[in-house]
Amino acid sequence: MISGSKIRLDGRRLLALAALLGGLGFGASAWAFDLPDLMGLLAQQKSGQARFTEERTVHGLEGPLASSGVLSFSAPDKLTRQTLSPRPETMSVEGNVLTLSRGGRSRTLTLDSMPELLGLVEAMRGTLTGDSQGLQRYFTSKVSGDAKGWSLDLQPIDPRLAAQVRTLRLSGSQGMVLGIEMEFVGGDRSVTTITPGAVAPVGGAAAPAAAAP
Repeated sequence: MISGSKIRLDGRRLLALAALLGGLGFGASAWAFDLPDLMGLLAQQKSGQARFTEERTVHGLEGPLASSGVLSFSAPDKLTRQTLSPRPETMSVEGNVLTLSRGGRSRTLTLDSMPELLGLVEAMRGTLTGDSQGLQRYFTSKVSGDAKGWSLDLQPIDPRLAAQVRTLRLSGSQGMVLGIEMEFVGGDRSVTTITPGAVAPVGGAAAPAAAAP
């Protein structure tokens, strides 16, 4: 038979053990926000539109190159970047097909023929769809922050991609991507800010944006 004093003693030991584990990082903080948590939030967004502004610093030029336009995404694999300034052009990816349009002309390529671009596209699509397996095929990943404000740092593991891109960081809140920073081999850098909200496509009326891509 177990006495009441024995039960109280074990209770004190459990409390002491809990305090010790908490001090060593095995308490509630051990269940920190991680990649599966982030992917779960992102996977809830099936489509969206947002405005973007990009500044790219190019080695050898005095000032950054600025551009702006509209980003749109539709699950599972369609991603479109419509640049409005400084000159209109559109890059659209659906499946394995990349279409570039500028000045009334279009060119279609397969992503397989451009492995370095394939990795970047899969980084974006993997993040937007919450596909961690697709993402980790090309990058090692590290998540920091929490659901209200997170960062996803990606390091290329594909040698062809690593020969051009040093690091890629995506940041956001909940299921929205709000920023993209890329550092290129050679010193170039690009910073993209994404702003959710109503988007007016060229030649069309404003449409509500469900979330930022």
